[in-house]
Amino acid sequence: MPMLRPRTLLQGACRAILYGMKAAFFRSPGPDTGKQALVLIAKGFCMGCADIIPGVSGGSIALIAGIYPQLLAAIRSFDLEFIRRILTGKFSAALEGVHLRFLLVLVTGILFALFAFAGLMNYLLNYRPVETFSAFFGLMAASLYVVGRQVKWAVPPVLFFVAGTVCAWFLVGLVPVTTPHTLAYIFGSSVVAICAMILPGISGSFILLILGKYEFLISVLKSPFAVNEVMGMRNMVIILVFACGVVTGLAAFTRFLRWILARWYNLTLAYLVGLIAGSLRRIWPWKGEALTRVIQGKEYVVSQKNALPADFDGTFFLSLGLMIIAAVALILLERAAAGKTEKPEVW
Repeated sequence: MPMLRPRTLLQGACRAILYGMKAAFFRSPGPDTGKQALVLIAKGFCMGCADIIPGVSGGSIALIAGIYPQLLAAIRSFDLEFIRRILTGKFSAALEGVHLRFLLVLVTGILFALFAFAGLMNYLLNYRPVETFSAFFGLMAASLYVVGRQVKWAVPPVLFFVAGTVCAWFLVGLVPVTTPHTLAYIFGSSVVAICAMILPGISGSFILLILGKYEFLISVLKSPFAVNEVMGMRNMVIILVFACGVVTGLAAFTRFLRWILARWYNLTLAYLVGLIAGSLRRIWPWKGEALTRVIQGKEYVVSQKNALPADFDGTFFLSLGLMIIAAVALILLERAAAGKTEKPEVW
């Protein structure tokens, strides 16, 4: 019997490992058909478009699209057991236990929206802000009806809805403040921001702006290998601390959300719908005179009251039409999808 060469044995072992990992990857939760993958990419695309709009949360779109529980379960799947399997060399078991297939397809849609439409959305927000915010206002307003239909309304859910509305209404009206540049505060800011980003109706980047760290972190990310003049350390250290806060917030908050959804689904859903309702204050298309403040050398709009349209001209009717079209389109899509999908078993 001929003796196999070490190189041949190594190649065979690598092929076996890769084959096992490939099989485990396709056994993990995620879309099973091309059609399901395209639908999930489309939902991710909508989340990406929402993340570009200031004041609009990708979590809101996930809730509207019916993938919010799946998203929480997917993030939660990267737990201590996953780390233990990786460290002990059980790569196939690690891949099978996480929702990597779901996240990869969803993130594909998000990234496509960010790269393909970031420039367009920036143009629309700068030159056609009323029409752009009108379309998103109609979308978010209709989502109150779409998601609210899932709530079994009674006195307790109504109270939770009101609480969520008041909370979001207050948060989106906060004024950015000047805060200390310390690693502890960077860590805490990242935890709070990622928790807000997961919640429907609240923008994580807006929370960073309120906490006085949005502009600072943007400058850090632009030059990751430079020395930060403000804190006297390399930007990479700041980025790592921020990333640790993001991971900590995701790990803790997704488990908390999943826990309360499993036990008080109806009340929690009513509260989440309230968050969407309160966030409408931020994206109302027509604004009054803006009050600005210079924070860390850059001018920010810190207060701008909502107002009625100044003129009932062509722009007003175009904006109103876009608002109605967006709202009707969402309701029609929800009705078309009703009954065609089953509720995912993620609890």
